[in-house]
Amino acid sequence: MTGWIDSILQGIMLGALYALFAAGLSLVFGVMRMVNVAHGDMIVLSAFVALWLQRITGVTSPFLTLILLVPLMFLGGYLLQRTILNPALGEDILRPVLITFGLSVIIQNGLLQAFTADSQKLHGGRLEVASIPLPGGLAIGTLPLLTLAVSSALIGLLQWTLYRTRLGRALRATSDDLSTAGLMGVNTPHLFAVATGIAMVTVAVAGVFTGIRASFDAVSGPDWLIFAFEAVIIGGLGSLWGTLAGGVILGMAQTIGARFSPGWQLLSGHIVFLAILILWPQGLFPRRTE
Repeated sequence: MTGWIDSILQGIMLGALYALFAAGLSLVFGVMRMVNVAHGDMIVLSAFVALWLQRITGVTSPFLTLILLVPLMFLGGYLLQRTILNPALGEDILRPVLITFGLSVIIQNGLLQAFTADSQKLHGGRLEVASIPLPGGLAIGTLPLLTLAVSSALIGLLQWTLYRTRLGRALRATSDDLSTAGLMGVNTPHLFAVATGIAMVTVAVAGVFTGIRASFDAVSGPDWLIFAFEAVIIGGLGSLWGTLAGGVILGMAQTIGARFSPGWQLLSGHIVFLAILILWPQGLFPRRTE
């Protein structure tokens, strides 16, 4: 029984990391109905930028790189959306998919040239091995627990922004009816760019946490993209709290599957994803429309 409880706890912690992967993807799809195929590569890019910032600034904690990384990623996301992705939006959903696929290839090859194909890792010091003891001989890692707290807080902040601020109302109005929002004076190109910039902030946080937890290389992005997609679809397209729930469900499926056999870890997560996709195509917690 202790082993099963440990698997569930570890699955929740792992799912929080997947939710961090997926938060920006869910936001962009919910606002613009755009699928960003380069999302995973952007997470890898942010991890490499954090590594570079850590080297040139000499800071010991990779979390301190977020002071520079967050505004850099926001600005990069804003400019990317304003200059390249906005002109691709329209009735044809294939155009942004193809463009972001091209961005994925460019990012991967650029990272290979700049950092080679060697695996890298952000070093978090004692945080990587610190743990909190629990009754029954169990323990929870401090870093995974911090990941859960940050993921929940970040998604909660995004949810509050969408439903309690003027910016959020404009984003939801544009998502519901783009033409009417434009007639009401909403600057949709700017609004879409801001949404992508916010999504890149979540990407920056995800890149740092992932870089501390596991090694990464220039071509890790597609693997991370799969987990992000599965978390978004399980939770419900465009639903932020659903994304957190979807990530937790995916993480628990993997850790419970690993108890039966290490080879079942990833496979069990994919099976749960496919089952939910067949039984509930809209996801478990689809986005509210009010």
